[in-house]
Amino acid sequence: MQIKDILAEIERFAPLPYQESYDNCGVQVGDAGIEATGALLTLDVTEAVLDEAIARGCNLVVAHHPLIFSGLKSITGRNYVERTILKAIRHDIVIYAAHTNLDNVQAGVNRKIAERLGLQQARILAPVKESLYKLYTYVPESQATALLAALFTAGAGSIGEYSECSFATPGAGTFRPSAHSKPVIGAAGGPREIVAEQKLEVIVPKHLKAAVLKTLKENHPYEEVAYELIALENENQTIGAGMVGRLENPMAPEDFLRFLKEKMKTACVRYTAPPAGKIRTVALCGGAGSFLLKQARAAGADVFVTGDYKYHQFFDAEDQIMIADIGHYESEQFTIEIFSEIVKEKFPNFALLFTKTNTNPVNYYF
Repeated sequence: MQIKDILAEIERFAPLPYQESYDNCGVQVGDAGIEATGALLTLDVTEAVLDEAIARGCNLVVAHHPLIFSGLKSITGRNYVERTILKAIRHDIVIYAAHTNLDNVQAGVNRKIAERLGLQQARILAPVKESLYKLYTYVPESQATALLAALFTAGAGSIGEYSECSFATPGAGTFRPSAHSKPVIGAAGGPREIVAEQKLEVIVPKHLKAAVLKTLKENHPYEEVAYELIALENENQTIGAGMVGRLENPMAPEDFLRFLKEKMKTACVRYTAPPAGKIRTVALCGGAGSFLLKQARAAGADVFVTGDYKYHQFFDAEDQIMIADIGHYESEQFTIEIFSEIVKEKFPNFALLFTKTNTNPVNYYF
């Protein structure tokens, strides 16, 4: 099995097109075409993590945070990023990162936090727009069902929790074959044909656009396939930042903070004054999520759990919501479990190892 086979499963789960524009996900270093000996799963890539991968016989390091965020003009070993790259190259180790693409998928980083907190009816807090297309095509009535089935198999027709969604409108299609055509209906150079057709409509997610169009052309009976693909402004309920859900049993603020500290295995929680009453609705975002506070308040959340809050940003709570900062590393430390679940589903016997290296650069003094 090659490394690229493993990475294909991760990208099927968290497609690269859903990473943020500033991000740098995917293969960072190395040749993904080599045979895989083992994968070390980690939140961050450091020199110590590379040493561990070498010692444990892994030639793949899968991380949440990219090692390379910005362009490099030289690689001379002057900092930990360059030294780690050089070490990976010398030992034929592939470094791969799934960052904001894993943050933005429904079953990704934020779902893992929601599960640890036992949230009910969890949904994406800030769904993205402009990641969906509407595909229209026209097909003879007798072959509409078969074409729809092929499009559904390719991933078209999903809306939120529903799949195989479509709409069909009956009509009449006309065409006149040229002398050089190879028509399924009519004859080359023949008269204009009038055919009972169905206009089919399905939703297509951005990352499957090419695959769905390929399927359309391969399964459509006509020599020339008439279709339209139109970008939509609709929110994509399965892609976006953060998550919000409800506790099964409301808690007093102090009880919730104790519960949060235990479940997220954090040394401390920085928080603002809670609003009156119990904590029922919880909004959250792994990593640095201060940009989602407005959405958390709009969702009616009693608390917003995230990391990396700055001093003056805490004032933005305005006593309307409790901000609970559990730390960046702490909020994302269980991400490696997601990598393991993805790969084990397809390759149950492949060697997947959780790093023993604590890469958190922040220490706490009690």
